[in-house]
Amino acid sequence: MLPIAVLISGSGSNLQSIIDRIEQNVLHAEIKVVISNKAEAYGLTRAKKHNLPTEVIEHQNFSSREEFDQAMVEVIKAAGAEAVILAGFMRILTPVFIQAFPNKILNIHPAILPSFPGVHGQAQAADYGVRFSGCTVHFVDEKMDHGPIIIQAVVPAYTNDDGQSLGQRILKWEHRIYPQAIEWLAQGRLKIVGRKVEVENSPAVFVQVDENEPALVNPGLERGF
Repeated sequence: MLPIAVLISGSGSNLQSIIDRIEQNVLHAEIKVVISNKAEAYGLTRAKKHNLPTEVIEHQNFSSREEFDQAMVEVIKAAGAEAVILAGFMRILTPVFIQAFPNKILNIHPAILPSFPGVHGQAQAADYGVRFSGCTVHFVDEKMDHGPIIIQAVVPAYTNDDGQSLGQRILKWEHRIYPQAIEWLAQGRLKIVGRKVEVENSPAVFVQVDENEPALVNPGLERGF
């Protein structure tokens, strides 16, 4: 079991997908602590419903980003977590945090990186008029939405889409590819080579041809995801 910490700022739907896969014995990870920088984040309620330890560390109580990050590092290490999963955590991490967990921090972004980094990627993509969008799981480095890519899912975008409708289509695949990437990390199957991530025994590209939910996922999903 990979001991993980999950960082959130909002509703925690990706946190829920991780919890669900763990409880289904598909994802071999253990959530040691859920940390939010916002006391009102609904993700904390989700965590408490599953009897998971939670911590609120509000960034505005610190004089610098580095002090805030150091406080999180101390809580995470005290909890016994070895990897960090960003699940809608709306703060840019400093080197203080990133260097504490080298190659052990994952993030999911609701766009096909490197396109549309930053906040509101779904709305930016819809407004731009893209024909395809999707989501990306990547390792976190010291640049925003920049680290080596582990897995991506691609969905169609339509001319009548806005950020909300496109975002809902993307979110369904976030909930599938993120637990998959964490499982690969837990199994020790991820190797970073330059800007590329090799997945040991990488599954074939996953294609779902369904008129309601067509999608393309690379590398492919394994059973249970």
